[in-house]
Amino acid sequence: MFKLSKVQAALDQFSLDGWLFYDFRGSNVLSRRILDIPDNAMGSRRFFYFVPQSGQPVKLVHRIESEALDHLPGEKIVYLKWQELEASIETMLRNANSIAMEYSPRNANPYISRVDAGTVELVRESVESIVPSGDLVQLFEAVWDREQWELHQKAGVETDKAFEIAWSFIASQVREQGSVEEAAVCDIIMQHFDQTGLTTYHPPIVAREAHSGDPHYETGTGTNTAIREGDFVLIDLWAKLDVPRGVYSDMTRVGYVGQQVPEKYTQIFQIVAEARDAAINLVERAFASNTPLQGWEVDQICRDVIEQAGYGSAFVHRTGHSIGQETHGNGANMDNLETHEERLVLPQTCFSIEPGIYLPEFGVRSEVNIFIDELQKVHVTAGERQTEILPIMSEF
Repeated sequence: MFKLSKVQAALDQFSLDGWLFYDFRGSNVLSRRILDIPDNAMGSRRFFYFVPQSGQPVKLVHRIESEALDHLPGEKIVYLKWQELEASIETMLRNANSIAMEYSPRNANPYISRVDAGTVELVRESVESIVPSGDLVQLFEAVWDREQWELHQKAGVETDKAFEIAWSFIASQVREQGSVEEAAVCDIIMQHFDQTGLTTYHPPIVAREAHSGDPHYETGTGTNTAIREGDFVLIDLWAKLDVPRGVYSDMTRVGYVGQQVPEKYTQIFQIVAEARDAAINLVERAFASNTPLQGWEVDQICRDVIEQAGYGSAFVHRTGHSIGQETHGNGANMDNLETHEERLVLPQTCFSIEPGIYLPEFGVRSEVNIFIDELQKVHVTAGERQTEILPIMSEF
């Protein structure tokens, strides 16, 4: 439910005169979510909704869709002609200097850049400054309440168990049959999800040997998909409880189908684990000292470890992503590779830390989830972080 007081408190927190929401035919999903507009709501005309730091909001809607924002508080302005639209924007923003929109200069952060350049040009004629709404959006899209934190922990218990089930299945099938298909391991994980009330938007990644060197490998599509003794295996899985407002648990672990893990795998894993832990430690230090932390900083400290070890070119994705009701949520990402993420890492948000080194023969990734609670305590969720490659045949 839209709460005007919460939006205005956020504007005060970030010292902004207002927040201008805009949408055209579903182009701005972030605005629509924050304004509680259903996904299936009909609408084919532009609307604006301006929330000032104090005082009443203003709605700007087209005559044939004049009821589009009636569920929201504030004065209504109805336009028909384009000249009326432009004049009304100027009127509604007459007392504002610095406002937020879903805009990113030079499209530096496409996750929040939902307003087209022409609309930004139009609005700029009426205000001195338009700033990205990324941190504001986080407060409404990425911040979890107590119920969601509990749902994440419950999902984490079952995603943690899924690894044990998968490793055990691999061990038994290799002993009995000599091999097991990647897809069969994937199916066992999906059965576990179904039996425990979890859902996911896409099946997990189960990747053997060279397949694990592809960060977004599609399970079962490689040239040789049978897992055998002596193989390195990466499993990346994600799921949430199949309930309203459920949030994801998303983890990656690695194993070796044998009694003792060869040094070539262990060496790479230790670099990845060191990078992962450097990122976790930075987050813990920042919140312990109440120091503002931006997403790019977490990525960079993690990336530095891998680059210093000589594998920088093999770390081909960001360190982590926001986690919410979607696996990749709308909060700050841990990214200084694909974008320079300047959004703040905020309390009551969750994100992954998942560095990887991807070589032609195999790839290692270690993924954990981090949740920062309302007291700014940093939690590494869903079981203990992996400290060594699992020797599957000796453990199961």
